[in-house]
Amino acid sequence: MSTAFQALYLDGKEPAAFRELTTGDLQEGDVLVSVEYSSLNYKDGLAITGKGKVVRKFPMIPGIDLAGTVVESASPEYAPGDKVVAVGQGLGETRWGGYTQMQRVASDALNRIPEPLDTRHAMAIGTAGFTAMLSILALERVNVRPGGREVIVTGATGGVGSVAVILLSELGY
Repeated sequence: MSTAFQALYLDGKEPAAFRELTTGDLQEGDVLVSVEYSSLNYKDGLAITGKGKVVRKFPMIPGIDLAGTVVESASPEYAPGDKVVAVGQGLGETRWGGYTQMQRVASDALNRIPEPLDTRHAMAIGTAGFTAMLSILALERVNVRPGGREVIVTGATGGVGSVAVILLSELGY
């Protein structure tokens, strides 16, 4: 049974508009997620306005991230009721993204949201926070530690940079 829902839809010709879709319209993926949150990123703004070459193929549902609850799963990794987040993985570029009420996602593009976080807080951290933390973890893998070498954050006024400055400060860098 296909369920109807709303999604922001880009066809590459007309301005972005909400459209009613059904789960039968969604792309392939082994996990169906009820999307509760998606953040607004610079790339999303470019995609929606058509100002950048973010979208690689049309039609497209923009939104490079999403957080929600698993509704159906063909993956042993996820079960209905699991809280999940997806960041990047081609969402909003080559795969339909998070500006929708329902989305089918490949299980390898999902991450379980750890307690005590909920979907709202996970998306508040969003792509910028996820990217900033991955960058800090990469520094630590090459033995950059607090009290050692200086860390310079370029673009510190942007989303990723501002979160990186906060995280580095909290970690004692």
